[in-house]
Amino acid sequence: MTDTATPAPAFRPRLVRRDPRTLTPLDVNARFFRKEEFDRLVENIRRDGCLTSTPLIYSGGEYDEGHELILSGNHRTMASVEAGLDEIDCMLIEEQLTRQQLIAIQLSHNAISGQDDPATLKQLYEQLDDVDWRAYSGLADDQLELLAQVQPEGLSEANLDFATVSLIFLPDELETAREAFNAARLGQNESWLAARADYEQTLDTLASTHAAHKVGNVATALHAILAIAERHLDELQDGYTSPDGEPCHTGHVGLETVLGARTLPAPAAVTLNKAIAAAEGRGEIPTGEGWRLLERLAGEYLSGPTRTPPSWDNAS
Repeated sequence: MTDTATPAPAFRPRLVRRDPRTLTPLDVNARFFRKEEFDRLVENIRRDGCLTSTPLIYSGGEYDEGHELILSGNHRTMASVEAGLDEIDCMLIEEQLTRQQLIAIQLSHNAISGQDDPATLKQLYEQLDDVDWRAYSGLADDQLELLAQVQPEGLSEANLDFATVSLIFLPDELETAREAFNAARLGQNESWLAARADYEQTLDTLASTHAAHKVGNVATALHAILAIAERHLDELQDGYTSPDGEPCHTGHVGLETVLGARTLPAPAAVTLNKAIAAAEGRGEIPTGEGWRLLERLAGEYLSGPTRTPPSWDNAS
């Protein structure tokens, strides 16, 4: 058998029946069972009268029929012998594989086993009324102690279909990203529902941005899209201004949609702060509603010499 760096071929195992006593166990097996676990496995097999999960065995032209190598299920095979089974069902790989491929298959069967969601596991276990079936489940004392502390939730990770998306930011974008995620935490209990058309439009916009800027990183493309949006903040006025120039609703909107920018020069900010503090001190506007002073000043500017400026307590 020659070791190569080529990936494992697409083999097609077939179901066969074998005497578990004559199969060839692995010389080196990283997976081990404690004695009480192995004894429980033997008892379960004896109770079932068969193996309910199938070992994976390999011939590859190197092992005679009935003496194939057990790639996965060594303990199940040994337990079936202890339980007195004369034959067991096995999945047989006949294609020739390299030693590297055989080891990789063995390790993958041991390592890729998934995890139990505690809340779901507790719900299932509590449906077992019979003491013997609870013992059959094979849950250890430490697992049962943890289950007693679990408070089942309405949703758990085990019952959700999800995908993992990774965003990678360049060093000069990292601080902006942190600020964005910190802001997102403020709305962590809120949910938004988007139409499929919006999702497709987002993908199309990302594709266009990738092509225009010749970038392949999604985060960089999003940064470019956000930069364009920042330059057009004043266009968000369309969301709350009707065609005839009247407000569409009475909710609050971002000041940046009015000024067209998120910032203003520090001297201007100091002047506005002083004016707002003075108006609040005189009782002309409610404390914490400095925007009312800006609205009054704008109203006076628009009223001209023949119009009466609106009072703040009549303002929308």
